[in-house]
Amino acid sequence: MILKQTTQLSAIDRRSFIGGSDARIIMGADVDKLTRLWREKRGEIEPVDLSGDLIVQLGTLTEDLNRTWYERNSGNCVEDVQRRVRHPVHKWMGATLDGRIQGTGAVFEAKFMLPWNYSDEAAAEKHMAQLQHNMWVIAARSAVLSIITGGGKWVEITIHADPLYQHLLLTAEKNFWRCVQTGEPPALFNIETPRPRLEAVKVVDMAESNSWADLAATYIRTREAHGDHELAKAELKKLIPDDAKEAVGHGIKAKRSKSGAISFEALSVEVAHASVQ
Repeated sequence: MILKQTTQLSAIDRRSFIGGSDARIIMGADVDKLTRLWREKRGEIEPVDLSGDLIVQLGTLTEDLNRTWYERNSGNCVEDVQRRVRHPVHKWMGATLDGRIQGTGAVFEAKFMLPWNYSDEAAAEKHMAQLQHNMWVIAARSAVLSIITGGGKWVEITIHADPLYQHLLLTAEKNFWRCVQTGEPPALFNIETPRPRLEAVKVVDMAESNSWADLAATYIRTREAHGDHELAKAELKKLIPDDAKEAVGHGIKAKRSKSGAISFEALSVEVAHASVQ
């Protein structure tokens, strides 16, 4: 009975703000989910009962383990667990944090995901809206996505705040919240948000790529010539008098820009053999 009352109070409280899990729906492509969320925020219907969703329940039950495993493997401490916060200016923006990384202030987010077809890129894309939303709410510069998969694998992914993504996110959330207040049905945002870059951690074998093989051969064949080319340019620049606007001879012409930068171009045969006045 106590659990049921707590859930009801939480549902009422969630109507007063847009949270991280809401951000994913607002930035998504499912109009039915968007409309349902809009009706939930207006108090017209109750939130979906997730007590029978096994994946959601596994995520909830493994959250403490996830946090402990992260702390043990990273050496970092997680604080502000389940802390509720609001944006200092946009009071309709809120977040219930899984935690913050002590020392850096990074958002900590614990997730459970199924192992089949798992990839770091897919995981980051799936939770990007929630992470960027939570980072915006607490002015964090990064977030840590700590994932336990059903295959017994633990993954840590660092996501950095993306100003462009957050601008689009804020615009979409403002439009949605206006619809909640006015009663106007919301529409999908319909803008493909940029994917923030993940930290490069993979070593990829390109031995099976024919295109890579062709370009690699060209790179190796021209590498020495390219080095000679760059050295010649540097030495030629040293030979040009400081007061010269142009220098011409032996098939090339050097031009000095107004900023002082020197560029080179190869001349045609006719121009190359012409006398310099």
